[in-house]
Amino acid sequence: MEQKGFVDGFLAALQGGDPAMLIIGFNLLLAMAFVFERIVRLYFTYSIDGVSFMFEVQRYVLANDIEGALRLCNGAPNAALPKVLKAGLQRASRTEEQVQNAIDAASLDVIPKLERRLPYIALIANVATLFGLLGTITGLIRAFAAIAVADPAQRQAILGRGISEAMNATAFGLITAIFSMIAHAILSSKASSITEQVDEFGVKLIDLLSARKIKHSNE
Repeated sequence: MEQKGFVDGFLAALQGGDPAMLIIGFNLLLAMAFVFERIVRLYFTYSIDGVSFMFEVQRYVLANDIEGALRLCNGAPNAALPKVLKAGLQRASRTEEQVQNAIDAASLDVIPKLERRLPYIALIANVATLFGLLGTITGLIRAFAAIAVADPAQRQAILGRGISEAMNATAFGLITAIFSMIAHAILSSKASSITEQVDEFGVKLIDLLSARKIKHSNE
């Protein structure tokens, strides 16, 4: 019964057109949209099994089959790691510095895409909390203003209803903020993991290409 009353209070506040509740509701929908988009991008579009992929690239490079390594990268054109490694492989016959520059340039293009919209999710968490507090304050102001002109017999009921409506804003704001903060932490961790893979395997590719040149120059 308490849970039903809690949910009913939320719905009543939303249906009543409480500005703070409506704004928090909009923030929650916005956060959910950002989170869904980032999940699709970070877990399906940009992500790849970096260790296995680098093992295959290494096999091709050490066999002096750069074209094979490029075909492997072209098989996952949207993933972050293949895109960066491809930039280095396309300059495999050039100097180490040129390969490094190509990898750095590709990384500068890819990494911002991993972090896109994540700051907005963190911002929504803060905004939702503040609007929850604002809704509580304005709700209490309205409740006490109504008590001042209400019949003495009805004051207790009006005060209880007003406080309940005011607390709904705080609860809704905190729920939205908690969801946004947890989602932001998880998605930021995933973005950092992909970035670390790009950095680590980019350096390994440079070493591989250098070893390849030394090996085939001595043959």
